[in-house]
Amino acid sequence: MDQAEVDQFKALMEWEAQRSAPPAAFPKLPDMPAARYTSEEYFELERTQVFRKSWLFAGHIDEIPEPGCYMRWHNAGDPIVIVHGMDGVVRAFYNTCRHRGAPVVTQDFGKSSRLMCGYHNWTYKTDGTLIGVPERQDFPPDFDMSCRGLLPVRCEMYGNVIFVNFDPEAPTLLEYLGPIADEWEEFGFGNLRLASRHSFDLNCNWKVAMEANMEVYHVPFIHPTTVAPLVDPKRNVNTMYPNGHARMLAPAPQETDREHVRAIDSPPEWKQIETVGEFGRTATQSYTLFPNWVSPLSNFFVPPLVFWPTSLNTTRLELVTMAPDWGDGPTPDLWTVPDETQPNGRNMSPIILEDTQFAEAIQQSMQSEAFKSVPLSYQEARIYSFHQNLDRMIGANRVPGHLRIEPVIGEEWVWPNDPRVAEMNAAQGQ
Repeated sequence: MDQAEVDQFKALMEWEAQRSAPPAAFPKLPDMPAARYTSEEYFELERTQVFRKSWLFAGHIDEIPEPGCYMRWHNAGDPIVIVHGMDGVVRAFYNTCRHRGAPVVTQDFGKSSRLMCGYHNWTYKTDGTLIGVPERQDFPPDFDMSCRGLLPVRCEMYGNVIFVNFDPEAPTLLEYLGPIADEWEEFGFGNLRLASRHSFDLNCNWKVAMEANMEVYHVPFIHPTTVAPLVDPKRNVNTMYPNGHARMLAPAPQETDREHVRAIDSPPEWKQIETVGEFGRTATQSYTLFPNWVSPLSNFFVPPLVFWPTSLNTTRLELVTMAPDWGDGPTPDLWTVPDETQPNGRNMSPIILEDTQFAEAIQQSMQSEAFKSVPLSYQEARIYSFHQNLDRMIGANRVPGHLRIEPVIGEEWVWPNDPRVAEMNAAQGQ
């Protein structure tokens, strides 16, 4: 981000703080149907039309660091195996032998120059090619092994981060990220290591959990001593991007000395990403990567929260910390803390506990006849935009009329467009 952009965002922050109503050009947001959070029909559409067609966070190269390393992954339904090939290429395949459907690997992590199904020992190279069939003479003479390789799943990387996509017709990962790929360059994704990755189960719809991290309206009430000292919600600037992605950019309250607040900042002994610019060092900027990744990015870390729907009313929350190499220092872990009472010896940090404390109660309350619709404010525009993109990916013709939302946030509000700039300049007589 060059200095002109930095200065414009600073001006927008002050303009946001001084406005007494939503921007004049911003559309009135119609109420969203309540059943989008409680309908099995809509949940099934999300599962088949959104999570099967989007680029999804799968892992980090540190989990499969050497040729021959592999990992199982099953966060979006079908089980797959992600392999660091002997040729150095990272690939993904359905974890399904082409013989009688047994899994090719049964361990979460492993290393081998070949992938061999334990049922009948059909053997595959790390590029998916079938190279071994025991008792080959018992199959027909025209049995063609070349067309019996493991079925691939789209797999691409941004820096050291691995993404997968089940849709063979999907755009490339870089096309999907769009301008975010350029904005993230300063954070050096290719130099970040995986410091921690832990999962927790929540009893709520995945959107209930995720949307708590898509607005700052709640910050003064839910996070009075943790996040509130770092984030000024009145000066927050939301940006919508193509493909449903979004960003919030908020400075600390003017009375706060950010350098001495460590509520969600990193301990001073953590190493810094030296290439990070001004906002990464002085403000809170959090990106929503459609459909299920939310992450603040700073000069210390990239810590995604990833929300996986496991049923209509349950969610698996992955808490990940990626950071520069910490050497002999303490391993960075932004989102979890030691807790011997938990099955994996970790618990969610106070901030995440604050965000998730009402999730189950909210889901139960949503089942009530009293929950009829969802009115959203301008400050919650990222949530409405997110729902617009859900319907766009599903296809408006597939969404039943009583579940559909009106796409009122037009392209004029999607990067690089921003009607607020003209309104701000006009108010300032420019």
